[in-house]
Amino acid sequence: MNALRRMLDRLLAGTCVVLFSVLVLVVVWQVITRQVLQSPAAWTDEVSRYLFVWVGLFATALVFSERGHLAVDIVARMLPTAGRRVLGALVQVAVIAFALLLLVYGGIRAAGGAWDQQLQSLPFTLGQMYIVLPITGVLIAFYAIGDLLSILSGAVDPFPEETDPAVEVHLDPDEQAATGAGATAAPRTTTDENRN
Repeated sequence: MNALRRMLDRLLAGTCVVLFSVLVLVVVWQVITRQVLQSPAAWTDEVSRYLFVWVGLFATALVFSERGHLAVDIVARMLPTAGRRVLGALVQVAVIAFALLLLVYGGIRAAGGAWDQQLQSLPFTLGQMYIVLPITGVLIAFYAIGDLLSILSGAVDPFPEETDPAVEVHLDPDEQAATGAGATAAPRTTTDENRN
């Protein structure tokens, strides 16, 4: 499962880079045709809109793989280890339910309902653009199932500590000691010169 996860990570990261690069080129061309050539290309608006949605959804799946999504974990950190594990498992079950019900099931219904609806300036249908929803849902569910199994087995911390050095610099010395950040983050000094 780890090998498949790493392969999907690489594929998702590459897809996001390619889609974002194409998005930038399309938007630049849109500006050039509108402001310089005074003849806006009609297709650029529609292409940029759908590229933005696809990049956002694929990047969301990649963030779930890295467990980098936002989490308000103040209460969770106060719980004992068993409580943290149960809460972490419940969070992953909620993510799986969201991904399967809303993204996969809802995405399939939305794509099916709009499959024959032709886009104005592209040779695709709206339903073909919506196919990204169930794809993203399957990816997020896959990552969440892997995380759920890792949490239940105790292989990972359900609520990992902050490891971003840019954030750790702003922690108080007591917080740095609690998170183990003191060794990696630059210590903050409070001298009379700094206060003035």
